[in-house]
Amino acid sequence: MPHARQPNDMELNGLTIRPGERVLTRLVISKLPSGTVIDVPVHVFRSTVPGPTVLLLAGMHGDEVNGIETIRRLIRRDLLHPLRGSIIAIPILNIYGFLNFSREVPDGKDVNRSFPGHPRGSLASRVAHRFMREIMPLVDCGIDFHTGGAARSNMPQVRCLLGHPDTDALAQAFAAPFTLHSALRPGSLREAAFQQQKTIIVYEAGESLRLDEPGIELAIAGTFRVLHHLCMAAEAAPPARPSVVCLRHTWLRAKYAGLFHTQVQNGDFLEKGQVYGSVADPYGENSVRLESPVAGYIIGLNHMPVVNQGDALLHIGLTDPKPARVELSPPFLEKPGGPPETDLDDADDADDAPQ
Repeated sequence: MPHARQPNDMELNGLTIRPGERVLTRLVISKLPSGTVIDVPVHVFRSTVPGPTVLLLAGMHGDEVNGIETIRRLIRRDLLHPLRGSIIAIPILNIYGFLNFSREVPDGKDVNRSFPGHPRGSLASRVAHRFMREIMPLVDCGIDFHTGGAARSNMPQVRCLLGHPDTDALAQAFAAPFTLHSALRPGSLREAAFQQQKTIIVYEAGESLRLDEPGIELAIAGTFRVLHHLCMAAEAAPPARPSVVCLRHTWLRAKYAGLFHTQVQNGDFLEKGQVYGSVADPYGENSVRLESPVAGYIIGLNHMPVVNQGDALLHIGLTDPKPARVELSPPFLEKPGGPPETDLDDADDADDAPQ
């Protein structure tokens, strides 16, 4: 005889998951043209003590392997034992993209621009809809792990909508090297969660299709700090240095096409007017020095040597003109510059690389 449903039971994918249980279930999304079933593994770890449900999500874009590896290690090392509440861990949401080394699903659409989705929509929309139907109602807050797109590498950073107490608390607890105020993007998971009064922060580190060991270890440490903040973990290592909060950010883009040579690194502080690289034609006739129009931290760097006009070269985090002083070690030494420029392109406020 089946057990009667209890108030603290969790219903997911047709299963009843009781307090104290650890379950692996698979959400069937669709089939490939070959008839191969594509399903999304979902790990659930429940305490016997009531508490919040935290989502750990990666692989929204299939080529962003750092978040996938982060959650894989947490599961493989058997580290997810909440003292209270529950943890839902999804190492790969976009199975299609993962199989094809791609950000998108086969129809070319971005899952993170398809929320809340539709049951009869595009493939990306169906993935988003299944997530919103099965997972989102269960979670209270979460961390969405991302990686820089294409050949752009992101400095380890948390992106969130600052100014909301719950969001601020999670970002402060995670304590990534950089915390970036990032507006909600239409169709994104963050926006869909916000509309349901759920708190999702985004962690970015490294570049696509490359494992970034420091970024992965920072992700694991930050996750445990969030769980500790929620009284779901007994202890967590303090951050090596305080997070630098960037209230604004902008991309410096190539004004000329050619070969891009950089003279800076991720995490460096860039002075206004400082030469950060050059763009040269491939025939040895011309080379143009690139000077920064702003002062700020380099939180994203394009490693692609061949660039076209308009390509994003550097992502710059801008601090408050008069921030509170903090003791930081290089490469995070704080050197606040003057007021930010007002005519910069701030449109690329995405959860990942610029479009």
